Amino acid sequence: MDRQELFARIQYPLPQHAISRLIGQLADCRIAWVKDLFIRRFIETYGVDMSQARQPDPGAYPCFNDFFTRELKLDARPIGEGLVSPADGVLSRYGRIEHGTLIQAKGQTYSLSALLGGDVSRAAPFRQGSFATVYLAPKDYHRVHMPMTGTLREMTYVPGRLFSVNSATANYVPGLFARNERLVCIFDTERGPLAMVLVGAMIVAGIETTWAGQVTPLSGRVQTTRFDEPIVIEKGQEMGRFKLGSTVVMCLGRETAFGDFDPEGNPISMGQRLGELPGTV
Repeated sequence: MDRQELFARIQYPLPQHAISRLIGQLADCRIAWVKDLFIRRFIETYGVDMSQARQPDPGAYPCFNDFFTRELKLDARPIGEGLVSPADGVLSRYGRIEHGTLIQAKGQTYSLSALLGGDVSRAAPFRQGSFATVYLAPKDYHRVHMPMTGTLREMTYVPGRLFSVNSATANYVPGLFARNERLVCIFDTERGPLAMVLVGAMIVAGIETTWAGQVTPLSGRVQTTRFDEPIVIEKGQEMGRFKLGSTVVMCLGRETAFGDFDPEGNPISMGQRLGELPGTV
C-alpha cells in the first residue's frame, strides 16, 4: 500500500463533520493574535501571493475565513473569450459525459445522476454533454465565478461525507465527488443547461452563494430550492465561495470543444479560456 492509498483509507473512520465544524470555529475566531498567527503561518506554508489581493495586508482581515475568501484586485483575473474557468486551481479532468458517467481519476468514473443528487430527471439534460473539474488548492483564490452568463433555476443541497478532494483521495475513493457533501446549482443559458457543483471536503467549514449566503452544512437530507424570480449572473461574476478549499465540477448540456490541456491536470486561473462555448462548433 503506497502513501496515497494509506492517506485515502485513514479518512474513512474519521469524524469528518466534527473535525470540519471545529476547524470552522477556529477559522472564524476574531481574537487578533490567534487569527494573525493562523494567517501568517498559512501564507508561509502555502506561498500565498498577497500582491494580487485587494487588501494585501494580512493583519487587516477580521478572521481567517475573511482572509481565505479574500477578494482580488479588479484586474487580477481578466475574463477570456468563450467558455472560461470558474475558479483558480488545477483543471484535473474534462471531456465528454459518456453514458451518464464522468471521469474522476485514471481508472475511476462516477455517476452523473449521483453527482446531481440522485434525480434522474435533473441529470437527463447533461447525459450527452461535457464536464470540467477544477480542484482548488489551499493557496488558490477561493471564490467561484460563472463560466458563462446564466439564470439560476434551482439549487440542491446534497448531504454526504467530507473526504479530502486532492489527487491522492481522488485516485482511491470511488465516486468521491458524488459521495461528499455538495451544492448543485442549475442554470439556464443561451447554450443550454449548466450545472455548477460546489463539492465540500475535509475541514471545509461551509459553502456560500451570492444569493443565499452560507448554505452548508445543513441537515442530513437532500433539499431543493427553486427560483421563480430570475437571478441572472453574468459571465465572470462571482456565484459562490468556499470557506477552505475544495472542488468545482461544471457540467454542460452540450458537447464542448475544450482547448489542448493535459488530461492529467493543468494549473488554471479563474477567467482563463477553456474552449469554445457549447454549441458553437
